[in-house]
Amino acid sequence: MEFDPLATGQEISWCPGCGNYSIRKALQQALSELSLAPHEVVLVTGIGQGAKMPHYLRVNGFNGLHGRALPVAFGLRAVNRDLTIIAESGDGDTYGEGGNHFIHTIRRNTNIAHLVHNNQVYGLTKGQASPTSELGMKTSVQKSGVVNEPLNPLALALACGASFVARGFAGDIEELTRLIMEAVKHPGYAFLDILQPCVTYNKVNTFSWYQDRVYSLEAEHDFTDYGKAMEKAWEWGDRIPTGIFFSRQKKTFEEDLPYFKREDLFDPRERVQNWTELLAGLK
Repeated sequence: MEFDPLATGQEISWCPGCGNYSIRKALQQALSELSLAPHEVVLVTGIGQGAKMPHYLRVNGFNGLHGRALPVAFGLRAVNRDLTIIAESGDGDTYGEGGNHFIHTIRRNTNIAHLVHNNQVYGLTKGQASPTSELGMKTSVQKSGVVNEPLNPLALALACGASFVARGFAGDIEELTRLIMEAVKHPGYAFLDILQPCVTYNKVNTFSWYQDRVYSLEAEHDFTDYGKAMEKAWEWGDRIPTGIFFSRQKKTFEEDLPYFKREDLFDPRERVQNWTELLAGLK
């Protein structure tokens, strides 16, 4: 078997057929193609099935509170800008509990790549409707069907002024790998919504349902055209676009604050020098 330099060896607890496996593979390939060493990456998550990702990739990881991945990612960016910071969480975690942080991270435009596992359901907590669940979808809680209009995260991100907005599909690992790489390389907050089936609780938005509808828009799309990006963000139903919807250069949070132009608030060399002293103090 081929050696996987990013594998942790921990048994994966996702359901067989879960879209998270494909996302993990795409993320692993993206990190490898970007030549990022494990110690150069921090994967920050909230709570959920997708939030288990740091357990299964050999990088620095942090599991935070439900909906609170972005504040931790922002703090890490503030103190050590040599690290590649990736926030990763589900649609419930990001658009529900974390909706406030989602909006204000867009405003700050700090240098974070944000990957959202969007399976249109709460997969960890037994299948109730999430902010992106389809109208009429019946769940373990919404027995008569979802009555709330689903949130459109791409349109929201564009309306809030995000400098990078994209959508991927777990069933297209090649395109998803490329989109993750572009998100990581983007200078500023890069938002990537990833459509992925939940094979246990969402019997509507399956792999075959998506495969009949998704298409890559990039061959015909100018991602610098804000109006066209917003128009495509609202396209949903028989055809669902994937790819980079919008991207532009915008001053980052780090550039706006004078003290960020000085050295990092945290010096990893000092940590190494004081390691022995630290361990002695723990005894």
